[in-house]
Amino acid sequence: MNSSEAEVPEPTTADRVHSLLSATSSLTVRALGEHHDLDTPISVHGSRLRLRAPLDAPLTAAAAAAGAADGLAVVLDVTDVSPVAVRDRIRARLTLAGRLHLAHLADDGLSVHLRVDVAHAVLATPYGTAALTAADLALATPDPLARHEAALLTHLADDHADALELLTGLLDPALLTHHPAVRPLALDRHGLVLRLDHSHGHRDVRLVFPEPACDTEDFGHRMHELLTAAQHGLPVHRS
Repeated sequence: MNSSEAEVPEPTTADRVHSLLSATSSLTVRALGEHHDLDTPISVHGSRLRLRAPLDAPLTAAAAAAGAADGLAVVLDVTDVSPVAVRDRIRARLTLAGRLHLAHLADDGLSVHLRVDVAHAVLATPYGTAALTAADLALATPDPLARHEAALLTHLADDHADALELLTGLLDPALLTHHPAVRPLALDRHGLVLRLDHSHGHRDVRLVFPEPACDTEDFGHRMHELLTAAQHGLPVHRS
């Protein structure tokens, strides 16, 4: 590993989980031997999650039957899928265990708010599996780009092929030997991950921003800095 690949900043596991939950719009709830698929945004409040379910859904009835004190033992499954079409699009699988409670009737009168008190979670990625506790999740912070990641990545992939080509100048030339297709795979406040896909497999490389991005406008400035570095042959941190 050379100096450009050392001490590369990236989100913690807890931050990744918080960001994934904040950005997702669907999940599966396992309870009492049944699987319940929900299309719902999730709001994260420390180690407590808020979501919605139809008033007449079997999950709502099960939560009501469990009672307010103990709640219903549940396992939540969330899949993180790359918004850009690449080979092996699943970036992570998140599993959370906890207790589900009825919160209150939603304003539309057709759905209910549910609260999940998370006990522990496991995040599995192609690079390994990590576990975290409710205390870990309570200390996490969402990435400021998480809710905008899909739009930013698809815009980069669909409308800025020239920028992607330029960014390859920041990569180790050995990675380009087989002329891989280069696609944006992920991004966060610390940097951009590129997927290098060729007939023999793929490799993901993180390009680190000179400074973390604090919002989408700042992300544009950070990308400009990476492109300028590529144009002038300047080193950047990567892994």
